[in-house]
Amino acid sequence: MSQTLLTDIVIILGLSLVVSLVFHRVRVPVIIGFLFTGVLAGPHGLGLVRGVHEVELLAEVGVILLLFTIGIEFSLRNLLRMARSVFVGGSLQVLLTTAVVFVIARAFGQEVRHAVFLGFLVSLSSTAIVLKLLQDRAEISAPHGQTSMAVLVFQDMAVVPMMLLTPFLAAQQGELAGPLMNLLLKGAGIVVVVVVAARWVVPWVLDQVVRTGSREVFLLSTVLFGLGAAWFSSLAGLSLALGAFLAGLVISESEYSAQALSEILPFKNLFISFFFVSIGMLLDLGFLFKEPLLVASITLAVIGIKTAVGALVVLLLGFPLRIAVMVGLALSQLGEFSFILSETGVAIGLLAGANHQIFLAVCVLTMALTPFLVSAGAGLAERVTALPLPEKLLRGGKLPAAFPDEEELRDHLIVVGFGVNGRNVSKSAQLAGIPHVVVDLAPELVRQARESGATVLFGDATQPAVLKHAGVEHARILVTAISDPAGTRRIVALARGMNPALQIIVRTRYVGEVEELVRVGADEVIPEEFETSVEILARVLRRYLIPRYEIDQLVAEVRSGGYEILRSFQTARTQMSDVPVHLPDTEVATVYLTERSYLVGRTLREAGLREEYNVILLALCRGGETITNPAPDTMFQNGDMLIVFGRSEEIADAVAVARGADTWND
Repeated sequence: MSQTLLTDIVIILGLSLVVSLVFHRVRVPVIIGFLFTGVLAGPHGLGLVRGVHEVELLAEVGVILLLFTIGIEFSLRNLLRMARSVFVGGSLQVLLTTAVVFVIARAFGQEVRHAVFLGFLVSLSSTAIVLKLLQDRAEISAPHGQTSMAVLVFQDMAVVPMMLLTPFLAAQQGELAGPLMNLLLKGAGIVVVVVVAARWVVPWVLDQVVRTGSREVFLLSTVLFGLGAAWFSSLAGLSLALGAFLAGLVISESEYSAQALSEILPFKNLFISFFFVSIGMLLDLGFLFKEPLLVASITLAVIGIKTAVGALVVLLLGFPLRIAVMVGLALSQLGEFSFILSETGVAIGLLAGANHQIFLAVCVLTMALTPFLVSAGAGLAERVTALPLPEKLLRGGKLPAAFPDEEELRDHLIVVGFGVNGRNVSKSAQLAGIPHVVVDLAPELVRQARESGATVLFGDATQPAVLKHAGVEHARILVTAISDPAGTRRIVALARGMNPALQIIVRTRYVGEVEELVRVGADEVIPEEFETSVEILARVLRRYLIPRYEIDQLVAEVRSGGYEILRSFQTARTQMSDVPVHLPDTEVATVYLTERSYLVGRTLREAGLREEYNVILLALCRGGETITNPAPDTMFQNGDMLIVFGRSEEIADAVAVARGADTWND
């Protein structure tokens, strides 16, 4: 490694660290920080990096590893679960966006092949940025999060045929037959190679590697598969990224995919940072300042087109307008695969000169604006849905014909969301004979709820018409269990306004949302992060032999105070503080008796556990029956489980006896 390259790497890493810390403080994704680092360090910025070409080579490794990991993460099971949103929604989004951009580009005088290629570039969004934002906001499981992810999955897959078609677009009119035949032959060859490798070659090689028991060898083989496939793909005249994706796809079908992904992720994260830095380095600030109105106009046009098309596609899938607006804004940027595809276009003359610089500027700006657009999505969606629009547009989907009229529903339970929590509440209500209604937006969850025997309403509970149809005005309790903070707040506020006597129970993910939910009308808010802590606390206290009534009292105190005891670093002293919690070297344990155990065939009196060994028998479990405080003449049998209390060393002796020791304290 040359000293110049080493210097450039140190500069990039150091500057990236500083910029990332600043961006983290202002809650901007780190990826945007990498773009900004490239702008600062590149030849059009401060000129700190001299080996631009070498950095681009590192970026290519990042692209290879990015496509490789996406191939590994590609799950046919998850794909089938979201099949409609992925294939129908994703294909509509890509095709409609490409068509709209094509028409606009032709109107501005672009050639057909250039217009198609621009459509390809604009149709792709940033999987890395959008999923990171949704994860940070705990919205990945929300309807808009799931739908966004489904479309992004299709876009990632669509990159593969786009890469194959791009060289075909560059062919001259008289040369179409040759490139088309080559494309078909290469496609057929790739399918054969992937099938053979997935079924025979890769599983056998990985089996041999795993038998070595060496993580280093496993990592070496994983990297070899990714880079080797990219190299082989380039030899065949295809892109490096395509080969890496196919290699990941092959490994994803093996039982070692999870371990391969965990080994490769740190390297991917490091090298992909160089990819985003290299993108920023390509941006010519001089051009941006020279044509600010042009760049700004195209940026706004791209965001507008992609938002409108994305929202339209979501509406066609049957979702309400609120979800459509949020998904459209989330997908409104250009993505990392647009850059990857653009490099292919630059190499074959489909994108050059001013068009290339405009594309780079628009891509960086749309990425940088994405966090703000996603944050504004919920508020903008509420404003849009407040307009006097058709009810069907606001509500989404169709109300099931078999659903009872809201006037027939009385004193019932409404469960919003049929995820894990909603499913458990619904099942418990069925077992208890409580009439209830499930409201959800996800078609798959609606189907599951209907199969479970619940009364189901497909719709967006943030809309008054849906809540009214669910009979909220005459309900006794409403439980919300959805992963959509903004939607949850709106549901609570609407339900409280429509039924002031309604008992509203909310499941939320973070305790920071408790106060706001209570303010808008929730009676009880259960934050997952602190409920987990409460359960752990209760189990810890039981192990310290704190009386159960004291534990119940503390848990009730924690919950009644809005978890303030756990939220504050300085906590008021409670009665629990005065209870001595340490009984040195004592524990409660279970001991299983085997046929060789010293105790088998002896009575409790004959064993002399308490008198001779200071071990107290609290209970005896036999054949599904629990005998508490056994009588002295109780005889021990093979297979008995003893629950004993005593000092640790006596308990250890008990375990030894259970394993077949000749005497109790052998």
